[in-house]
Amino acid sequence: MPARRPRIPIRAARGGPGRGVIVEARAKLNLGLAVGPRRADGFHEIATIFQSVSLADTLIARPRPRGFTLRVRHEHAALRGGRMRPAAMAPRGARNLVLRAARLFAARTGLEGGARFELIKRIPAGAGLGGGSADAAATLAALAALHGIRLSLAERLEMAAALGSDVPFAVRGGTALGLGRGERLRPMRLRRPFRVLIAVPRWRVLTGPAFAQIDRNKYGLTGWGAKLRFAQSLGRKSLSPERALRLGNSFESVLGRRERDFVSLRARLERAGIQACHMTGSGSAVFGFVAARTPTASLLAGFDGVEALYEARSTRRATRLRRM
Repeated sequence: MPARRPRIPIRAARGGPGRGVIVEARAKLNLGLAVGPRRADGFHEIATIFQSVSLADTLIARPRPRGFTLRVRHEHAALRGGRMRPAAMAPRGARNLVLRAARLFAARTGLEGGARFELIKRIPAGAGLGGGSADAAATLAALAALHGIRLSLAERLEMAAALGSDVPFAVRGGTALGLGRGERLRPMRLRRPFRVLIAVPRWRVLTGPAFAQIDRNKYGLTGWGAKLRFAQSLGRKSLSPERALRLGNSFESVLGRRERDFVSLRARLERAGIQACHMTGSGSAVFGFVAARTPTASLLAGFDGVEALYEARSTRRATRLRRM
């Protein structure tokens, strides 16, 4: 029987419990993403460049005597394109990462109080933008602030890693190299801020089958060492987005019947004036850079398609918290 994990000792934070907190939970992009071989634990080695962006959900947390409740509502944030379809909506109930993160936080800290959560979803789910991970990281920050608990960065990252591979970055934010299964982070300094347009198609990529297809293609044994070395060489002084893109995205090569859809979407974005378009995560969202002083309206007018388009800018932090 595995040893029981010791609880994190609670340390009172300055100011103590409050009436409520509001946390902005920001999406991420993978500027580059290389997938390596499958590990003994079932995960794959990856090398990725994470970047926080301004497209964000909002998590509102208010205290309650014990237990956790969650209300989710979806807010359309696209500049153009249809409203969220079911595939783009976050799960409700126990499967939602907000409740999973809250229960883990309570178990690890011995928290007896609870919270009433309201989640306003703007980040499309299942598109490679890390919305669920952002919400989980926001939950950890909200509960610590709400109940006056001070946690070290190491303690927050340990809880985050137990929730998912992208959650540690959602805690840390900014720009970072992610190794291992993505939880080993090396912060980087972005050479200059940037603006992107993100296109989210109606179709989705299932992450599990995509990894399985990479295994079948033996991609993890072909070129992985070179890609890992290249990723580790990035950002030793400062990172340019263009150089990060040279890492590519392994998932673009295993789209199967969706490859034609991806190629079409990328071509239509680039014809509209959006530059260097790539998938983020395992997809299906595709992002591209907006040149300086280019008006967004002209890009939207020039885009031929029904995909939802979102505008975002690079940010230095993954969350922003304020008290009510």
